Amino acid sequence: MFSKLPLTALRTFEAAARSASFKSAADELAVTPAAVSHQIKALEAWLGTLLFTRSGKGVQLTAEGERLYHDAHAALLDISRSLEALRPRADSHTLILTTTPALAASWLIPRLGDFYRQWPSFNVRVETANEVVELLRDSSIDLAIRTVSREDPALLHRPLMSEDFAAYAAPGQADPAAVERLELIDLRWEIPGGFALDWLTWCAAAGHGDWLSRAVLRHYEDEHFALNAAIAGQGLVLASSVLVADSLAKGVLVPYRPDVRLPGPRYFAVCVPGRERQSPVREFLTWLEQQATSAD
Repeated sequence: MFSKLPLTALRTFEAAARSASFKSAADELAVTPAAVSHQIKALEAWLGTLLFTRSGKGVQLTAEGERLYHDAHAALLDISRSLEALRPRADSHTLILTTTPALAASWLIPRLGDFYRQWPSFNVRVETANEVVELLRDSSIDLAIRTVSREDPALLHRPLMSEDFAAYAAPGQADPAAVERLELIDLRWEIPGGFALDWLTWCAAAGHGDWLSRAVLRHYEDEHFALNAAIAGQGLVLASSVLVADSLAKGVLVPYRPDVRLPGPRYFAVCVPGRERQSPVREFLTWLEQQATSAD
């Protein structure tokens, strides 16, 4: 009955469609991009229809490709779950979570020990990326922690902690008048919602209009790196109250002008509806909300 199904091509197509990249699919499947392209072309020839449009900017699913992706992803996921159910699993209580590297390193992972003390049989696998993972397209992800500009009605959103942004520095570096030169750690915050989170906005609010003309700027692309630079005494950093909380508690960072704060977004726990009722997502969400309440 299934002898003529192009299963290898379908698996290759699903990986390419999920990542919207032949190269990413090749990395996942441990083959070359040329091999991925060959399998896709063979599947398109077998079906008699194009599944991707190709351009200099990459590949994009056609309407037919989008339809096949949803069916293929669901079918392969069902097969994978059936196979996993038939063999002993050491990770049957594993939750897969995605969030940003900075939130994982500065807030989530330092607190995970408390979750494990309450639920020792569960395991949380944290996957980090600054890009938003499309939960409706990747069913392997149980939960995401992210800031959102507007809630997606197709997903479940649980509000967590809110954040604002202020200036912080290492002890002894928090008084610009007492240091030889003014150093500012500059970071481009990629946050949805149109929040103005930069030194220009902060300086205007603080009445330090001359700072940017005389300051030395230290540029970083990642929030966690920027916080570590501030802890190392490289200057003032404009940072999230959520990400800096543990550093303040340890005394490795102190606030400068805590009265000047820029409003930021709120973090949400996000999942596909129905996952919130499944274990261990249910227990982890309860724990997350407790942690967020204590953070606020």
